Amino acid sequence: MNEEKKKISRGDKELEEYRQLMEVPATFEDGFTWPSLIGALFVALMMVPGSIYMNLLAGVAIGPAAQWVTLILFIEVARRANKTLKNAEIYILYFLAGQATLLPFEGLLWNQFFAQSNAAQAWGIAEHIPSWFVPRNQEVLDKRTFFQAEWTVPLLLIMFSMFVTRLNNTVLGYGLFRLASDIEKLPFPKATIQAQGIMALSEEQNEEARNVYDSTDAQQREKNWRWRVFSIGGALGLVFGAIYLGLPTISGAMLGRAIQIFPIPFIDWTQETGSFLPAVPTGLSFDAVNLIMGMALPFFSMVGSFIGLIITFVLNPILYHQGILRTWKVGDDTIITGMKNNIDFYFSFTVGITLVIFFIGLWTTVNKVRQQAKEARAKNQGQKRRFNFDASIPEGRGDIKFPYIITSYIICVMAYIVVSGFLIDYQENIGVLIVMLFFGFVYTPLISYVTARLEGMTGDVVSIPLIREAAFILSGYRGVAVWFLPIPIANYGVVTVRYRQAELTGTKFWSKWKSIIILTPIILISTLFFSNFIWGLAPIPGPQYPFAETIWEFRAEMKCIMFSATMEGFSLFKKAFTPIYIAAGGVFAAIGFGLAHAFGWPIFVMYGLVRGLGGQTQPHVIVPQFIGALIGRYYFQKRLGLRWKQYIPVVAAGFSCGTGLLTTMTIGFTFLIKSVFKLPF
Repeated sequence: MNEEKKKISRGDKELEEYRQLMEVPATFEDGFTWPSLIGALFVALMMVPGSIYMNLLAGVAIGPAAQWVTLILFIEVARRANKTLKNAEIYILYFLAGQATLLPFEGLLWNQFFAQSNAAQAWGIAEHIPSWFVPRNQEVLDKRTFFQAEWTVPLLLIMFSMFVTRLNNTVLGYGLFRLASDIEKLPFPKATIQAQGIMALSEEQNEEARNVYDSTDAQQREKNWRWRVFSIGGALGLVFGAIYLGLPTISGAMLGRAIQIFPIPFIDWTQETGSFLPAVPTGLSFDAVNLIMGMALPFFSMVGSFIGLIITFVLNPILYHQGILRTWKVGDDTIITGMKNNIDFYFSFTVGITLVIFFIGLWTTVNKVRQQAKEARAKNQGQKRRFNFDASIPEGRGDIKFPYIITSYIICVMAYIVVSGFLIDYQENIGVLIVMLFFGFVYTPLISYVTARLEGMTGDVVSIPLIREAAFILSGYRGVAVWFLPIPIANYGVVTVRYRQAELTGTKFWSKWKSIIILTPIILISTLFFSNFIWGLAPIPGPQYPFAETIWEFRAEMKCIMFSATMEGFSLFKKAFTPIYIAAGGVFAAIGFGLAHAFGWPIFVMYGLVRGLGGQTQPHVIVPQFIGALIGRYYFQKRLGLRWKQYIPVVAAGFSCGTGLLTTMTIGFTFLIKSVFKLPF
């Protein structure tokens, strides 16, 4: 028995270390104030157009840039007014800036292109695209404006999807956070990074207000170390951002050709290595953020990811020669290789692994609840009492009761089903109704809970590739309208990180919810206006937007191949769902977790292995992250001890801030260049 306890303690040691990196404050404050509202307006007016532009130009978002720039700007404004912002106010500004760059109407630019694309015309799909998705009238599309009567229903449909999705994100994400954090006590390592950055900015303004740097209070300066470490990370981010993002963006705007020192987003070696590593995607990302994240995330998670990558390098050639990865061909690049491997094997294999993770998590949660109920009965002298799920809520955090979470989610799912029923007749398409019910009440809760646990353990997201496509094909539907329906499929587990961030910064959850209520209509109006303005300047895609011009037609071709499956009644995707491969994935995961439990291995290893296996995460990213983990553990941690684990999340936050500032500056510079008229001489 004692030996078993020692094994378990060894396995949970790193988890507990990360859980203790930051302590939850004893009190929680309301962060939604007038500065927060002004910050939302600022981001809607200043950051949204830049985010749309960068997506079209380079295919990258400026979410982190908008967040850190907004924080620094408002802290500086408050300082000039001889005021300081509370931790909760700083976090809500950070949260609002991130939410404001999600761009709900950006999809309209893609929709209008897809309806007119060469691929949609060639495959005969354009004429079958429903009018509630995009107007069919070419004269309407030629006017390049969304402010026409024909766009009313598509706009209303996107508004509906945005409202229901954000409600589910808010409520179900909160419920998953309660399970993963309050019950299972998972550490959420990525949440600590952002929270440490926010605390660093808060400490800096407090030091400035107290003139700490001019005092001889060395003890106080030692206590407020975060700002100095954050500044180091920020300087590194500025330097790297200037080389990696700044140079290509500015040179592309000035010279018409982007100068790249490091390939963006990665260098792909798959076509060269395919002759001796068949069906194995190879390459390397030069984005230094992966190196930093490897240092910041749990070490054994990175080890597990690297082990998963090695298994993939060994397993894929074997599967290829056995005829399982049968569609891969020499010359395929990383993206094509990953897609074909998923269809042939890893789609079903990942389903099996996900099911095992789900049941392990469920079993762990039930055991935690039973243990807490037993402790509660012991405190009450053996009296029989039901376990109160809401008893674990910290006082003053601003929570809601669990039954409301379930009720809200059911209402949202039924809203999806009812609206889709108006758009497509369920009486003639009963298979589609079954798919809707499956996504709403089986797949989405399952994948969201599994992701919540992975976010809590390793800071990663699990996904089952092609599940939406396979479900529609197996439903027996004939036509293309089903591909454009609003459906209740999502992964709400990613939202749990934001709740952990709010908790660590002492922010009441009601502050987040009020922010979302106020922010949503502001972003709807802002994004629609700027999308319409940018579309009116020139056709999209076009030479002004090299990423969209290069990638969008390829994406349209891939979607048409997918959509045609329900038109012709046959597709390779029907073969992706293979029960024997699902069973193999389940057995693999069960054996792995069983061995981890039996030998007391760190639990992070198994969750990291799932992340690195079979292309769940690109090898281009895993290798630099593993290198960063080795440097952090065997160099910096040996020199700094346990303080390194406190420093590196703050360095990572500062690095993100530095690259964000540089990105924002280059966007402004690009807009300035493009606003200058070229003279004819």
